[in-house]
Amino acid sequence: MMKTGLMATTVSLAVLAVGVLGGAPAMAQQAPTLSAAEMDQAKQIYFERCAGCHGVLRKGATGKPLTPDITNKLGLDHLKTFITYGSPAGMPNWGTSNELSEAQINLMAKYLLLEPPLPPEYGMKEMKATWKVAVPADKRPKKQENGYDLDNIFSVTLRDSGEIALIDGGSKKILHIIKTGYAVHISRMSASGRYLYAIGRDAKINLIDLYMKDPNTVSEIKLGIEARSVETSKMKKWEDKYAIAGTYWPPQFVIMKGDTLEPLKIVSTRGMTVDTQDYHPEPRVAAIVSSHFHPEFVVNVKETGQVLIVNYSDLKNLKITQIGAARFLHDGGFDSTGRYFIVAANASNKVAVVDTKENKLVKLIDTGTTPHPGRGANFVHPKFGPVWATSHLGDETVSLIGTDPVKHKDSAWKVVATLKGQGGGSLFVKTHPKSKNLWVDTPLHPDDDTHASVAVFDINNLDKPADVLKIAEMAGLKEGVRRVVQGEYNKDGSEVWFSVWNPKDKESAIVVLDDKTRKLKAVIKDPKLITPTGKFNVYNTKHDVY
Repeated sequence: MMKTGLMATTVSLAVLAVGVLGGAPAMAQQAPTLSAAEMDQAKQIYFERCAGCHGVLRKGATGKPLTPDITNKLGLDHLKTFITYGSPAGMPNWGTSNELSEAQINLMAKYLLLEPPLPPEYGMKEMKATWKVAVPADKRPKKQENGYDLDNIFSVTLRDSGEIALIDGGSKKILHIIKTGYAVHISRMSASGRYLYAIGRDAKINLIDLYMKDPNTVSEIKLGIEARSVETSKMKKWEDKYAIAGTYWPPQFVIMKGDTLEPLKIVSTRGMTVDTQDYHPEPRVAAIVSSHFHPEFVVNVKETGQVLIVNYSDLKNLKITQIGAARFLHDGGFDSTGRYFIVAANASNKVAVVDTKENKLVKLIDTGTTPHPGRGANFVHPKFGPVWATSHLGDETVSLIGTDPVKHKDSAWKVVATLKGQGGGSLFVKTHPKSKNLWVDTPLHPDDDTHASVAVFDINNLDKPADVLKIAEMAGLKEGVRRVVQGEYNKDGSEVWFSVWNPKDKESAIVVLDDKTRKLKAVIKDPKLITPTGKFNVYNTKHDVY
């Protein structure tokens, strides 16, 4: 099980299977009995920590299946031990990090021995019942009413408080704290840069107008039980017209009006897997990006391994191109040209490349164990030309994939080099077009020193081992788990920001480094900065700079 809202990302009980800890599995046992109150508590913990990898129905994806036919063979003690100690493959050490108590771990082990409860469906009626427009579009400002440098604002996820913080990239001051849904996963920007869309794990979307004197939510909607992804239309003449969000439960996506979030079209993603052609009841929507070549959204369906190209030019006669990739599609981003979408099929240990101009699969590429790129990192390799990088949850490698099929044809769409990071449990790699650094985090590694630091490679000298920077120490934080996560650049690429993510009862921080010197530039601390994880610079997010 895992703590999600790291942008994606949740990680798995990746090695929880028969014999994973050595020795023979336990004998099948009688299922325990939980009271109604215990069941409610267990369902909430599972939703918050585990469902993102193992699925609401516990059929697995990034994480292994946790259905009773498997868990009962493992036994209660086996489950408790693994939840407590985790693994370097990305399973957090919930017990030894004190993020789950012994009683909670015992409860969760019992819960995993029972049949998973079936959650309710969510259709147009249920969505519209939650849809609220606080400020109608015609009552909003005609131009920006504040003096903020909007392009250099960071939207920072405050995971456990259910908020985002808008932080000025120049002054490093918190401008506003805005209440959102539970465990905001990502923030995305409209093409104009006016609207910010924040989507939470609870499938609630907040539409925030940055033009207002005091930016705040102007519309909101809840699309289901659990979600991860939101995006907006970016094609010329379609800017800000539509928004799209995909849900983990129910497994579907929804197209909405871009300036109000009024739901217009719901499309189910239930269907057949790309490899065995078996029916899957819970194919969840993972990453969504907006094409730069057509009025289309690229929708990745996790469990079936299907990439859906959704043309939004005519919602009544919706055209969807289905591209078979590989199972367990998760997160990804564009290459440096914005043409090729590169997405991790993480539990398949592959990366899929999709040409969004010609709408076809280019290549499936084998990588390390459980790739987890975030949006990836684009830079020019001294030998192989343009590459896109991903790190991994399951091992220490960073894979560099060639992305130029014209000038570097021999290097295109293959792993051209492999770097060695600090270990498994990495969630994000990061660089910038103006940077010579490649940053790699390891927030889900069980070792305290490892998850409190980051590795940084010199792009011009990739044969040199990475330097390790102790980010949590720079923040002056002595207590807590201190997971360092998700580098994000400011608008001009001169600074890189890292979250030092502590439990909500401990102090957290954001550390700002000078990218050129790798030296500490600022530490942002505030009692309101509760469990900061993902950070999204407005300009970089709007223009797909990574």
